[in-house]
Amino acid sequence: MSTEASSSADPHDVLGYLLKHATSKFTAMTDAALEPLGIDSKDFGALRVLAHREPTSQLQVAQTLGIDRTTMVALLDVLERKGIVTRRPDPADRRRNVVELTEEGERTYDAARKAYEETESAFLAAVGPDDAGRLRRTLRALLEA
Repeated sequence: MSTEASSSADPHDVLGYLLKHATSKFTAMTDAALEPLGIDSKDFGALRVLAHREPTSQLQVAQTLGIDRTTMVALLDVLERKGIVTRRPDPADRRRNVVELTEEGERTYDAARKAYEETESAFLAAVGPDDAGRLRRTLRALLEA
């Protein structure tokens, strides 16, 4: 397989086009699967971080997800209004808010994880498990380079 950039005018030969549109398709599929739960793929990213940690700060969640603080606050505001997360001042540092899933948030996360896994399997079905694994390894290598 050639690693040279294609000189073709067909955008389907351009890596950036392929990555962008594959991401868009997967995000649309994921958002549709999560919509009955009242969340989208961005919300699920935050829930995934919170589900695998002790209560943590808003800033730590934002850093883990690679988003800015303002976006994180807006995302958490929505999740808090839905009863999925709770925020409280950190007793050790009142300038910091601690965030954690509520019981409803834990139930939502469990259902969302299942919906996400089913969507991911459907998205990758066209390439099969060996190529799906190879795709993950290749993308990780590109991100770590």
